[in-house]
Parts: sequence; structure tokens; C-alpha cells
Amino acid sequence: MISAQVWADARILWDYHRMHHDLRPCSVAVGLGSHDLGVADVAAELYHQGMAPVIVFTGSTSPTTRARMPRGEAVHYRERALQLGVPDSAVLLEPRATSTGENIEFTKAVLADAGVKVSSVLLVSKPYEERRSYAMMRKLWPEVEAVCASTSMGLEEYADSIGDARMVIDMIVGALQRVLVFPGLGAAIEQEVPDAVVAAYERLCGEGFTSRLLPADVAARPDV
Repeated sequence: MISAQVWADARILWDYHRMHHDLRPCSVAVGLGSHDLGVADVAAELYHQGMAPVIVFTGSTSPTTRARMPRGEAVHYRERALQLGVPDSAVLLEPRATSTGENIEFTKAVLADAGVKVSSVLLVSKPYEERRSYAMMRKLWPEVEAVCASTSMGLEEYADSIGDARMVIDMIVGALQRVLVFPGLGAAIEQEVPDAVVAAYERLCGEGFTSRLLPADVAARPDV
């Protein structure tokens, strides 16, 4: 049973993670690989709205996605987008990345090889990965403008769609840890983290929502 206080704290982090950007047309949409096939749904919707003329799906597999997406995150995302009416000619694949840093670096190479000129990127991710992805994008690809996008679902609806509320809250907590530590590792820009967000994060850690936290030795590496 997840308590009312845990849900309240998770909502504080959830709202902080979302960048609340106003969407606008960009040079390309980049769908960051994950266990959540809904990222591909959002990318396809943005394509049909004319927000980007091309989509890059990026991602290999991870322990979280290996069983669910055995052919690789980017491949499954592409298949989903094609089912939703995105033409094959509008989709590029980056199937090797195993971290957000690699998502960004390898996507840059794919777009350069394809001759796509990029001044702005619609960065499509899970809702609770918006802020971390944005911070890493600004550090690793600072010459382009990053506009974050994700599903419009609220926390409870999103958790229901994934089917594992505890895992979602664990991931929300893990994403906040990375927002806190990655700037010191040179992997992301510094961002203000309000005291109320830090307090909610600490309470959730105290309640045991720690399975996605980086161990101390791994937290010294920005490749997760």
C-alpha cells in the first residue's frame, strides 16, 4: 500500500521534473529510449502536428527493457510510430545508446550522417525524465535549443498506464538524484532544486523508494 504522504511527495517531484515548456516546431524530435512505449506515441503525435519533420529514436536495451523490448528500444519505438502513421522516411534510428549521454552524442552523429541541419530539438521522454534530459542536453549539445515534451498524463494516471506504481516512484526518486549529482560530474547544467523538492526526495528515500538510486561508486560516473 502506498500512503497518501508518499503520493503527495511523489507529486512534488513529478511536477518539478516536468519542464512545462511551450511546444513549438523544431528541427527534429528525439525520442529517448526507455521501458515506456508511450514516448513513441508522443513523438508520433508531435510529428502529425507538424512539430518536427523527422524523428530520431535512440536506445539499445537495459535490464528494465530487455524483456519488454528485446529488439531494442529504438526499434520498438520505430515500429510503434509506423503503426501510428509516421512514414518510414521520417524516422531515423540510433540503436546503440545505453545511457542518456550516449542518446545525445550518438543522435548528433546520426543526424550529421543524414545531413539534417539542427538548430532545435524536441526532446521527447518520460515525464519524470524531462528535467534531467534537458540539463544533459544543455551541457552536451549547447548550440541547439531544447524543448521538452512528454505525455500530458498526471502521476496517478501515468502509474496506472505503466502498471507498477512503486517502480514509477522509484524512478522519479532516481531521476531527482541524477539532477542533484550530475552537474558536479560535468554531465549536466546546474539547476535550482527547491527545498520542498529536496525534502520530498529525502522522505521518499526514507520510505524505501531507493531501487533506482545510484550507489556511491556509480554516482561518480555520468554514464547511467
